[in-house]
Amino acid sequence: MSAQKPTHESVYAHLPYVAALTTYLGYAVLIVFGHVRDFAGKLFCIGTLAHRILGQRDGRAPLLSDFEDFYTRRLYLRIQDCWGRPIRGTAGAWINVLERVQERAWSPVPERSVRPYRTLARVAQRSKAGREGPTDPTGNVTRCLNLGSYNYLGYAEVPGGVHQSVRDVLRGAGVAACDVAVSTGRSQVVRELEATVAEFLGKEAAFVVGMGFATNSQIIPAIVGKGDLILSDALNHASIVVGARSSGAKIRTFEHNSAKSLDEMIRDAVATGQPVTCKPWNRILVVIEGMYSMEGEACKLREIVAVKKKYGAYLYLDEAHSIGALGPTGRGVAEHHGINPSDIDIMMGTFTKSFGAVGGYIATSAALVERIRALSAASLYASAMAPPCAQHILWAFNQMAGKDGTGIGAGKIRALRVNAIYFREQLRKMGVQTLGDWDSPVIPIMLYNPAKIAAFSRECYKRGLAVVVVGFPATPLLLSRARICLSAAHTREDLDWALGVIDQVAEIIQIKYDRSLLHRVLPKAVSRLLVRGGDDV
Repeated sequence: MSAQKPTHESVYAHLPYVAALTTYLGYAVLIVFGHVRDFAGKLFCIGTLAHRILGQRDGRAPLLSDFEDFYTRRLYLRIQDCWGRPIRGTAGAWINVLERVQERAWSPVPERSVRPYRTLARVAQRSKAGREGPTDPTGNVTRCLNLGSYNYLGYAEVPGGVHQSVRDVLRGAGVAACDVAVSTGRSQVVRELEATVAEFLGKEAAFVVGMGFATNSQIIPAIVGKGDLILSDALNHASIVVGARSSGAKIRTFEHNSAKSLDEMIRDAVATGQPVTCKPWNRILVVIEGMYSMEGEACKLREIVAVKKKYGAYLYLDEAHSIGALGPTGRGVAEHHGINPSDIDIMMGTFTKSFGAVGGYIATSAALVERIRALSAASLYASAMAPPCAQHILWAFNQMAGKDGTGIGAGKIRALRVNAIYFREQLRKMGVQTLGDWDSPVIPIMLYNPAKIAAFSRECYKRGLAVVVVGFPATPLLLSRARICLSAAHTREDLDWALGVIDQVAEIIQIKYDRSLLHRVLPKAVSRLLVRGGDDV
């Protein structure tokens, strides 16, 4: 289905002026007060920054003195409780969140005797005395509905803990591979998984990696190098950025999800050639994602494939978030758009989202897979995937394909799409601003103001709803958001309850930006009176 709203640059067109003004003002106040506190700390030798400076008088430059350090101390640490919350048990539809000391002041637990935040100096002092720090668990547990994990198809939580086939492999092959793939680490179950991945995606061969991030960062350098050109989407994942920079190839970015920008960039590259020498590029590799996890948006694959065919470029598709989550049978964004897999030269994906496991894969031609096995760091230096993990993924693949004789896998794929469409539609009716495609299981809710990042996270957690909030530098300064991740494991009752919580919180922190100003600022009865002439009062 078509996207609900354009993203990236065009999202600024939907940014309310008041929200933009207050967001800039909020960051300005935080930065000014942060510098004032740093100045006062240096002047009077108080605070963590002063202690750090006084503790390093050996003439060396301080390790932590840049803007990132300032941002961490004066902005991030103020709301660090919104991230890194430890959980107990599986990351299923519902999770058990362990309360930390700094959360006692506002958490659902009635104990409120401890301040939520302490300076780092006090933390260190209490740590030396053997007392609890702000991130130490208190022992209290909050049961929360999980809207933060990438558990798209619900395989993170399996009835009985794990499937019996996984137990059998654990007993027979052990916990870990204990070697690299190019040596003895490539177990029989991993070989079966590679064959299954290739068959599932319609490719000649596949190579499985034990870590999702490493699939991009360690394999891209084995595909391209000096004399090659990488054209990367502006919003590609950090693993792609790391892999591209490590390859030695030249890198240029095109506008997010814009086939027009890509066309112009390839045409210019073909016309001008390499810098200085003007020699033709050896290869041009276009790198995109199937679904962008910060935007909840699928790539415009059909248009991009047309551009790469026009100029004879190669296409590298990262399906970390789209494999299993898109397409009638979960085969990803190619199936979602009706594109033949042969039109995509290299298909990459991870098992950490839809499959509830670890690792990733590359599916492409048999010749390129052999090159990857021989040259990539993922094959030569990284430990191969553990056999029990490979068996869990293999079992999930077989269930998705219906090879287990049940319709469970197909039911999960349908349930995820239904949940995504329903939840997004209800949010739209609620008046909050969202990004992305209608059937995307990732739904960003726009917050904008930095104060609302913490407010949304804390207010949801108070009510038993676990969400992920994201701000600068992970997003542009003005585009802070909450990222909702739906799962096939969520029932309609779960979603309705979550929508009720989000509706309450959205009213409290005023993020229903798609409602009129009267509806957002004035009491409900008064706004209805002014807008509708009092008919509903």
